Amino acid sequence: MSASDSAGGMPVTFPQYLLLNAERYAGRPAMRFKDLGIWQTWSWAEQRDEVRDFALGLRALGLREGERIAIVGTNRPRLYWAFAAAQSLKAVPVPVYSDAVAEELAFVLANAGVRFAVVEDQEQVDKVRSMAERLPGLEQVIYDEPRGLRDYDHAALRHFADVQHLGREAIAADAAVLESWTEGVRASDGSEVSAILYTSGTTGQSKGVVLTAARSVRAAESTANFDRLTADDEVLAYLPLAWVGDHYLNYAQAYVSGLCMSCPESPETVAENLREVGPSFYFAPPRVFEGLLTSVMIRMEDAGPIKKRLFKHYLAVAKKYGEAVLEGRSVPLRGRIAYALGDLLIYGPLRNILGFSRIRVAYTAGEAIGPDLFSFFRSLGVNLKQLYGQTEAFLYVTCQEDGAVRADTVGPAAPDVEIRLSDSGEVQFRSPGMFTGYYNAEEKSREVLTEDGFIKTGDAGVFDADGHLKIIDRAKDVGKLRNGALFAPKYIENKLKFFPDVKEVVAFGDDRDSVCVFLNIDLTAVGNWAERNNISYASYQELAGLPRVYEMMREHVTQVNRDLAQEPSMAGAQIRRFLVLHKELDADDGEVTRTQKVRRGFVAERYAPLIEALYDGSSEKYVETEVTFEDGRKGLIKATVKIADAETFETAQPVREAAE
Repeated sequence: MSASDSAGGMPVTFPQYLLLNAERYAGRPAMRFKDLGIWQTWSWAEQRDEVRDFALGLRALGLREGERIAIVGTNRPRLYWAFAAAQSLKAVPVPVYSDAVAEELAFVLANAGVRFAVVEDQEQVDKVRSMAERLPGLEQVIYDEPRGLRDYDHAALRHFADVQHLGREAIAADAAVLESWTEGVRASDGSEVSAILYTSGTTGQSKGVVLTAARSVRAAESTANFDRLTADDEVLAYLPLAWVGDHYLNYAQAYVSGLCMSCPESPETVAENLREVGPSFYFAPPRVFEGLLTSVMIRMEDAGPIKKRLFKHYLAVAKKYGEAVLEGRSVPLRGRIAYALGDLLIYGPLRNILGFSRIRVAYTAGEAIGPDLFSFFRSLGVNLKQLYGQTEAFLYVTCQEDGAVRADTVGPAAPDVEIRLSDSGEVQFRSPGMFTGYYNAEEKSREVLTEDGFIKTGDAGVFDADGHLKIIDRAKDVGKLRNGALFAPKYIENKLKFFPDVKEVVAFGDDRDSVCVFLNIDLTAVGNWAERNNISYASYQELAGLPRVYEMMREHVTQVNRDLAQEPSMAGAQIRRFLVLHKELDADDGEVTRTQKVRRGFVAERYAPLIEALYDGSSEKYVETEVTFEDGRKGLIKATVKIADAETFETAQPVREAAE
């Protein structure tokens, strides 16, 4: 019986795909990892053995079907193998964000009721140990990186390799153990829980999304076929292990397509490793593309005058012809020649520097991306597309086909997905990979599901004439100014975030007389500017408060207002006042999620005095803000935040008409 015969047909679990891939792609690369400066590679057959040995070791330690096992750390082969090993025993992997503070980690582990945890290193071990009183059910912690752990009490602490050794010992003692594991994997009908992925908590407490095996596999197969992924493709797995984007686009699609997943040496070396790997499939949330654009612009600020002129000239050529060339549309001969020269001199070298030379398909999702930012990368020859997804869908809800890519939509429904809009304009969907509910939260599950089985996304959207979905904003965030003008905060924020020296924006205006915004500067970009202009500063707070930085931000706000004035539906939402926050919005302080989405309600409550000052005409406001340091200690930042007025522009038609 071959792996492909499982459950009477194609595989219905990821471990079944592991067995199949070990047969059909035995010697082909399945996993790469750069360790101590050297790339190591495991074939599919070798990966099967690594997973099997660890699974049998876990079984020897007492892990049973249905039990939850936490996985905490960055992108490392052994942590991915822990997923498959747990699934092969019908146990349930529960990944946790590696940068979660101890309290967040403890919440997930306690909520999921885990008995085992597989963690990356000493830092994660220490977090778990510090929360021992809140985790009485946690019996075993297994670590990957042994550095710093030699003198720890190993009564309930084991090295990953030692657990694998237990598995190999079990095989050596009884050859039937190996066959029973293989047959157990093949016998699954896919009805078991494949993983519990905790949401990022944008709107409140994180919830455990329960995903079943067969549904997850079907969803991954559908999209892998859509983008024609094969064993010849390669990805760099650098996104948070606990995020649905990584689990789906890397782990799930790798198993169903046989592609190779590469893990960076560390989070700090991702850019370098991206260039070394040269992936053919790539995914990044908008914040990553924003960071890449910032790095490009900083590099050009340091370039000589000739290179600057060339860059500016060919950027204009790319803006005019780039997307048409990428999509194979008609372009005048003169334009094709100009673009080819630009590709030789600018675009090609730039793609190479970014690690994008071999990319065949690239996606962005997680939040809305600014149209200018999106078009910038496509004009350089990167086949960047958008998808819209949710953890509850096991990611894909919509996606864009090659040749039908647009900056202002997230595309039509993904294969086998149904989408509709409620009477209030909320996007609702039903998909092959959709969750079965929230773990231990039946009431919350009922709240998010309609009577006929559609999931309420909480996002407001509209369909255009071609059936493409446009996400306006979170449904609860879209509102109106008191004069009736439409207020869509994310739309305004994305326009400002296109500027390389703006990192984050939070807009306010619902049921108010005007729109005002908080800005976070990009420390790298603005710090580089300060260095070039011989401006000294000692901290983010000091840099953010400089008069010249405020003038820079004022210019950006003015440009955005000029653009908004040309858009009838948004002209009434021009920004009247702004301030530059005295600190960066931080996940440790609860201001953004671990996937860097702003928690609007929390920010509005935390900085209520600053919002009041924006609207009462104050020119500055003294505030004291509590912050959380990396080691968990608390501190206090004191600052007098300046508040500035912005220039606004006449609109082409009355605001009320535009709103209607």
